[in-house]
Amino acid sequence: MSAFPSDIGADMAGDIPANLSANFSDNLGDKFFWATEATDRMNRMYRRQRHIYDGTRRYYLLGRDRLIADLKPEAGANVLEVGCGTGRNLVLAARRFPGACWFGIDVSTEMLTSAITAIARRDLTSRIKVTHGDATAFDPELLFGIPSFDHIMISYSLSMIPNWKAVLEAAISRLKPGGRLHIVDFGRQERLPGIARALLLRWLTLFDVTPRDDLERVLSTMAAASGAGVKFERPFRGYAQYAVLTLPSGPAKP
Repeated sequence: MSAFPSDIGADMAGDIPANLSANFSDNLGDKFFWATEATDRMNRMYRRQRHIYDGTRRYYLLGRDRLIADLKPEAGANVLEVGCGTGRNLVLAARRFPGACWFGIDVSTEMLTSAITAIARRDLTSRIKVTHGDATAFDPELLFGIPSFDHIMISYSLSMIPNWKAVLEAAISRLKPGGRLHIVDFGRQERLPGIARALLLRWLTLFDVTPRDDLERVLSTMAAASGAGVKFERPFRGYAQYAVLTLPSGPAKP
């Protein structure tokens, strides 16, 4: 059975090699709402770019390796990447922390095709599961058969999702008590030379990327509402934003 609902269209599922498609969740049914416009938009952007994505992004998606290193999941922990793209982060994380269980969602089926290929090539299909999902409204039980996650990571995805605040809300609500949300994304570049900042921001608009300048404020507000703690940094002279939100291990105090 196809992993994709019939209303998405056979052309989206058709690009996924038949021998790899089993890595997609196969129990989605008709209950899940799919953001088809976002899928179409991201597929148009990445249909060709996905083949060179990892080779080119390594030079300017700064802080991803630190995010992976800081996860430090315990054995048996469930870790989700929202916007997993080509699977680059999941593969590196699974090899670094072999005792954890890894999951990923992405709205682009083109990028997921690359992710599934990368996962299979490294013989990690038993430890990494990825599926097509909307970051603003996903159901872990429906997608993966688990209720929540110990860690959720979001790497350079918030700046590409219009309703990025809903992504944060969804992620926080799907963490276990004591769970952690890890974020790295483009920052304000406030400590970069003016011309460099202007050129970078103009270049980012070509890829529909908008740095979330109020990420710290929004995340802090959400953390306060849930009794969570937040650590926030602006590394690389403000080029990036780096945050870790940690939920309390028990119910939040009134």
